[in-house]
Amino acid sequence: MSLALAEGARRHLARHSIFLVLAVIFIVAALSSPAFTDPAYLLNVLRQAAPVGIAAVGVTLVMILGGVDLSVGAVISLTAVLAAAVMAGEAANLPLAIAAASAAGLAIGALNGALIAFTRVSPFILTLGMGVAIAGLTQMYTGGTAKGVVSPGYREFFNFRLGGIAPVLALAFLALAAFGVLVQKTTVFGRRLYLVGANPEAAMLSGLPVRSVTVVAYSLAGLFGALAGLALLARSGVSSTVAGQGLEFQVLAAVVLGGTTFEGGRGGVAGTVAGVLVLSIAFNLVNIAGLPYHMQLTVMGAIIIAASALYGQMERRSD
Repeated sequence: MSLALAEGARRHLARHSIFLVLAVIFIVAALSSPAFTDPAYLLNVLRQAAPVGIAAVGVTLVMILGGVDLSVGAVISLTAVLAAAVMAGEAANLPLAIAAASAAGLAIGALNGALIAFTRVSPFILTLGMGVAIAGLTQMYTGGTAKGVVSPGYREFFNFRLGGIAPVLALAFLALAAFGVLVQKTTVFGRRLYLVGANPEAAMLSGLPVRSVTVVAYSLAGLFGALAGLALLARSGVSSTVAGQGLEFQVLAAVVLGGTTFEGGRGGVAGTVAGVLVLSIAFNLVNIAGLPYHMQLTVMGAIIIAASALYGQMERRSD
């Protein structure tokens, strides 16, 4: 009985090791700087992490399915530029700007999903090519320069601190992450994601609508990418054609750190949020230390490797 309990505890720890990593890095950060014990500062870290975190929620659903989305960075750039162009600095245009950006992200995600589901092309190659194509279209649309004007009220709203502490953008990130957890854990679609990710052939033979699940998963990833673009626009207040460039790697790092593997069938949004926080705290920690940018990248890369190695070791011990 005790051996069974010990084995169960080890498996549970392996599945949730990212939370152990988060606790360790938080303790290190708190000991290094008193700023990390200030709730207002921690919520500001969440605000900074919102664009990557929101996009990572959608990518998590795709990776549970056994796929991947490398076009998310380009989607963030396109939708941020599109929203700013539609806003044109006017508050009255906000609903249309948000709708246009969301629709664009949803359409790109649906196209990714349909091509993967019906042509069986590699998700890695397909979404990489889609990202390159979208980046080119964004440059053509803008002429390579910033386009549109962000409504001042839009940025003021999302950066407003409720109670003088909690930025609305940070709360929006948490709300979207909670929605992702609900989709993953409480819906038929969420259960089907795991079944398809664990064994797509068996899922198809058992009558599950694998193609439909694939299209919906990628559609959600595109939508969350668009919401990430809107979040980035709210945070920076400036439309840029390269705003999301490289963010896909941060997104993937957060998802993998959170325990969602490329093989599919395991992981979840809660772990991804923890992965986002690990990366964000690490970035703030090395920034406070005053390290130059290239050293920040080196330190963050080392943290990702160390955390991933720890997670992988604990996973192997649990098998």
